Amino acid sequence: MFAFGDLKIKPLAHNPDFKFILPLNIYNDKISWTVFAIWAQKPETHDCYAEQVWNAVHFYSDILSNENIILAGDFNSNSIWDRPKRIYNHTNLVAFLKAKNILSAYHHFHNQAQGKEKDSTLFMHRKVDRPYHIDYCFASQNLIRKIKSVEIGAYDTWTKYSDHKPLIVDFDLN
Repeated sequence: MFAFGDLKIKPLAHNPDFKFILPLNIYNDKISWTVFAIWAQKPETHDCYAEQVWNAVHFYSDILSNENIILAGDFNSNSIWDRPKRIYNHTNLVAFLKAKNILSAYHHFHNQAQGKEKDSTLFMHRKVDRPYHIDYCFASQNLIRKIKSVEIGAYDTWTKYSDHKPLIVDFDLN
């Protein structure tokens, strides 16, 4: 995470059980956000990346009830991989966040359903024929109303840097 201009970043109390889910306070004299920087990792015992994020959002549940909440990063999950009997799947994660009035910026702005995304954020191993949408920016309802645009970087521009494409959300915070 980087801040520029007059914005500052302060780490919040971090549960080391969620090593790559980092809660931060990003602020200036006028506004403050709680941002969770997320890089979901594969658990040691099975293949469900959503479990780590599921456990973290439950641990930080009280904070998620506040305004100015953003969860952003590589969630490594999508509802296309849900296993119905698994409680910590992507669909249940999205439903939990929605109950906290936290929505996916991309899905809201583009009126897309989870698992039916028209744009991909990952091209596995940089292969154009292996597209997935696994990177997200979830934001509290008050911020969702302030979205000006949501874009995903172009494959041709970004593939030399990563198999992920940036998800860029522009909020009007004035």
